[in-house]
Amino acid sequence: MKILLLHQFYLEENDSGGSRWNEITKNWSEKGHDITVVAGMMHYGGKEKPEQYKGKFFARRKQGDIDVWRCHVSENYNANFLGRLYGYFSFVFSSLFVGLFQLKNDYDLIVVTSPPLFIGITGYVLSRLKKVPFVFEVRDLWPESAIDTGVVKNPLLIKLSFWLEHFIYKKAILINVLTPAFRETLITKKHVHPDKIIYIPNAADFTLSDIYLKTFDVAQFKKEQALEDRFVVTYVGAHGLANHLEQILQTAKIMEDTKALFLLIGQGMEKERLKKKAQELELTNVRFIDSVPKSEIFKYILASDVGASVLKKVDAFKTVYSNKTFDYMSCKKPTLMAIDGVSRELIEKADAGVYVEPENPDDFRKKLLLYMNKPELIKHHGANGYRYAKANFDRSILAERYLREITELKVELLIENALLI
Repeated sequence: MKILLLHQFYLEENDSGGSRWNEITKNWSEKGHDITVVAGMMHYGGKEKPEQYKGKFFARRKQGDIDVWRCHVSENYNANFLGRLYGYFSFVFSSLFVGLFQLKNDYDLIVVTSPPLFIGITGYVLSRLKKVPFVFEVRDLWPESAIDTGVVKNPLLIKLSFWLEHFIYKKAILINVLTPAFRETLITKKHVHPDKIIYIPNAADFTLSDIYLKTFDVAQFKKEQALEDRFVVTYVGAHGLANHLEQILQTAKIMEDTKALFLLIGQGMEKERLKKKAQELELTNVRFIDSVPKSEIFKYILASDVGASVLKKVDAFKTVYSNKTFDYMSCKKPTLMAIDGVSRELIEKADAGVYVEPENPDDFRKKLLLYMNKPELIKHHGANGYRYAKANFDRSILAERYLREITELKVELLIENALLI
């Protein structure tokens, strides 16, 4: 099967961040399928375009057996909201150019993953002109999340965004959602037919985590990073408006009299402001660490006592799974879940962590002290999380299920076309 994936944030080799699609495409390629990816030149947490892409509108390269076309994205992407919006649309135009004038017309299926929602424009146009159906994946409910966090306020832009969302859902032959709540929302509020929706959630890379669990020298790493004799709380992910990491700084301030040390790993538009805020609060128990490759992330998680999953307290985020929660679970670490809704339900059902009321530093402190005073609970929740994630959120298993879904779709389309002849 020949599959074209449109994904603005498909990672480079050794990039940091969510590697969901890098792992899925690797799995599909190993099973003999021909995968082409159209991706952006700018990392979602990066400040500037990598040197090898400067002055280029597109570039083709191989990542393993995957054929990857990198397309222009404005370098203003992480400047502010308008810069990000321009970054999204610059990718729409550059990916359309590559799709129309550089790629062949012999694909069996196009897969489009969002956000951003606007990549759906490229998916639809290429689908029509190449006469190939497209599957649309919803990794985040947009524009709701942008509206609830105050990122999008213009009434006209909001109206246009909802119209575009409805249009794409209507034109996609299949829609994949990453949480049960997304599915419910699409059915009850977006009026998408249930038969059009599949559910392949985010997951953990147990292939990598299991290797580290067996071979990694945690004690040596903690010594190298000066983490000895500290109770380490690690947050891995974006530093943006949606994450509201200020609540972690506030928690750190009221825990200065404890051994707690907070590691904030990642990039984003809010990072510099957060670092300045930490200086103003004179925090000595917070460390900001720039984005590191996935293999390095596992080292920090394994050297931690607990992981933190944090988002702003808005209704839209009650429908999402925090991606890094699965990494914490695969490393046998409990999660301090400062996200209500399905993420809270996940942790409570797995008995793999504790819920923290979002934006409530006092509750964060209370739940953290619970772990600090009960080391046996850390081990218990960590083991539970590993078992539950292994049974339900193993990336390799879910990649195969995803492939079965779209392969069955392809067979159905061939049968339908044969009946029409």
